[in-house]
Amino acid sequence: MGSLPPERLSTDKPFRHVGVDFCGPVNTYLRIRGKGPTKSYIAIYVCMAVKAVHIEIVSDLSTNKFLESLKRMVARRGPVSHIYCDNATNFVGASNKLLELKKFMLAPHFGGLWEAAVKSAKSLLVRTLANTRFTFEELNTAVVEIEAVLSSRPLSPLSSDPNDFSALTAGHFLNGDAPRALPEREIVTNNISNLDRYEQITAVKQQFWRRWSAEYVNELRARTKWTSASPNLTVDSMVIIHEDNTPPLHWKLGRVESVV
Repeated sequence: MGSLPPERLSTDKPFRHVGVDFCGPVNTYLRIRGKGPTKSYIAIYVCMAVKAVHIEIVSDLSTNKFLESLKRMVARRGPVSHIYCDNATNFVGASNKLLELKKFMLAPHFGGLWEAAVKSAKSLLVRTLANTRFTFEELNTAVVEIEAVLSSRPLSPLSSDPNDFSALTAGHFLNGDAPRALPEREIVTNNISNLDRYEQITAVKQQFWRRWSAEYVNELRARTKWTSASPNLTVDSMVIIHEDNTPPLHWKLGRVESVV
């Protein structure tokens, strides 16, 4: 496997180097009798250095809507120096408009990092949102909470102290601490549409969390494409303990006490 590109090792502020891609569409609704659904799309920005995720909802795939989402992201996350994306028409149009402002790079071969985030969000969101009738605002609330879920995953231990069970997350680079969620009751249902509007948003986040966190733990196994052997676990190594029914954004962590 080739070496990581310099952007993946940058010590700049988060979101100075970002990958971006779109997924969707997702149907959204107006609270008007007889009015049919409209299509909305999800723009996912991933920091190339710390893997933090920023999600924006857009109403179409035009260049202008992408630029509007970019302006919102920059207003909240700070200036961007490099953007990596595929050669979709809206990105090419945006590149032409941004040439005088910044270096906008169309680099399909860099897509592995943010495509993985898009895959995680897209496949699960499509299934989770299949039976909902969210408005644009409700969809935005749901995906922002899912943004926090994606940025909550542990990256490494915060210290080598075996008694310290704190882990570094992408949220630490953004807010100085791991992402947190408001207390809420667990909602278990096979039919989200039977819930009231507020509970539907909560149920979507919880379903996404249960499915995605389980998939993420499975992905932490040894990568077969690496040519060198992976080191075995050692005493005091931090590990994620898979446990069902943990609340969103809560990762159960442990330290290895002995190895066989």
